[in-house]
Amino acid sequence: MASVLSYESLVHAVAGAVGSVTAMTVFFPLDTARLRLQVDEKRKSKTTHMVLLEIIKEEGLLAPYRGWFPVISSLCCSNFVYFYTFNSLKALWVKGQHSTTGKDLVVGFVAGVVNVLLTTPLWVVNTRLKLQGAKFRNEDIVPTNYKGIIDAFHQIIRDEGISALWNGTFPSLLLVFNPAIQFMFYEGLKRQLLKKRMKLSSLDVFIIGAVAKAIATTVTYPLQTVQSILRFGRHRLNPENRTLGSLRNILYLLHQRVRRFGIMGLYKGLEAKLLQTVLTAALMFLVYEKLTAATFTVMGLKRAHKH
Repeated sequence: MASVLSYESLVHAVAGAVGSVTAMTVFFPLDTARLRLQVDEKRKSKTTHMVLLEIIKEEGLLAPYRGWFPVISSLCCSNFVYFYTFNSLKALWVKGQHSTTGKDLVVGFVAGVVNVLLTTPLWVVNTRLKLQGAKFRNEDIVPTNYKGIIDAFHQIIRDEGISALWNGTFPSLLLVFNPAIQFMFYEGLKRQLLKKRMKLSSLDVFIIGAVAKAIATTVTYPLQTVQSILRFGRHRLNPENRTLGSLRNILYLLHQRVRRFGIMGLYKGLEAKLLQTVLTAALMFLVYEKLTAATFTVMGLKRAHKH
């Protein structure tokens, strides 16, 4: 029990949250472009920079940063939960022995499930606030009018019922494999490099973080597109399938997209997503590693478990 409430888990959680917030803020416009490409199928521009230029031209200079605050607050909670759970479980299970890739994957998966169940409502509100006021090419999209995070929660519960806050939970649970795959590759690559040298440089950490995230993102991207559409919840879906997030709906949305755009339709916005997530993950891991190392040094603590 002590390891779950330990100071070390708290340091990891805070460092993880700070790292992700820093990285997300730097690359936020890329995420805006990715979300538009996923949700607004009628958008002609395929490349990230063209979409960003269009958004700025039509909606103003700050439009790529629309919804920044809810995204950052959700990210903060989400990463805090993820890193805290990941490191607590690892401490409980590994107990001073060397960790293995398999254990990293299982721990990453469990931490991800806990994270999804606790934070999905934040991400649903997020997606909507981020797309509010956007100029869509698709006429089927019903616009929203929320004053902020609390008002969005209130309106969604009032108009769509409390379960709407968990829209897209099913693909999100499948997407738990994304951070689990990412952490598995990250920890694995780190172990390989540490065999060859004593210490990893900032560039090493940055590159390992980038490679791990690129693999995880490409593997799970079609599900991310479905997740965005479900969270947004403003598409008029086939009426008999109102239970958003059922497996049938996921398959229906994937099938629709392949029928209309071919197999590459599943990867619409991948370029923006890869640019954003790879750079964000690399920067996040860098800040996270530096912060945890600095904190433990300042507190005079040796890291209890060597990776």
